[in-house]
Amino acid sequence: MSGFVRYIERVREYYLPQYKNPYKWAHFEDVPFAPLKKPLAESRVVLISTSEITERGAEREGGDDRQSGGGVYTIDADVPVEQLYSPTHSYDKYATTLEDVGAFYPAAALHEAVKAGRIGSLTKRFHGVYNAYSQRRTRETDVVEALRRCREDGADVAVLTPV
Repeated sequence: MSGFVRYIERVREYYLPQYKNPYKWAHFEDVPFAPLKKPLAESRVVLISTSEITERGAEREGGDDRQSGGGVYTIDADVPVEQLYSPTHSYDKYATTLEDVGAFYPAAALHEAVKAGRIGSLTKRFHGVYNAYSQRRTRETDVVEALRRCREDGADVAVLTPV
């Protein structure tokens, strides 16, 4: 596999024949980003991913069956990357793989950034949001729960990674 994934084109090609309508992308007039309140080197960072990451031997109840129903899960931030994988089937298997966990779940890179002093610290937990295929469910339920957990963990900054 080489090159990049033409994600927008692929989504259009996938949805139009199935639903007879073009996919409606989420769009917000006001972007909910804010400047950092303190330097990144003093901030606590959390990782939030849609990768459905799982620790080998600690698979969550329901597994892939939960992906279309949405929901939020938590995983310990200190799990070694060698023990992690993604059992999801919700990605373009013709354009990419999920073999390189660090490419879509950069936990090891975040730990290295802490050691190098670029990030102050990491939260003890990282969080995942299952793909719900419902912008409303994601916005009104899953994001609210993920934010609650981030605040509970004292996160100053979130790194968001999609799959």
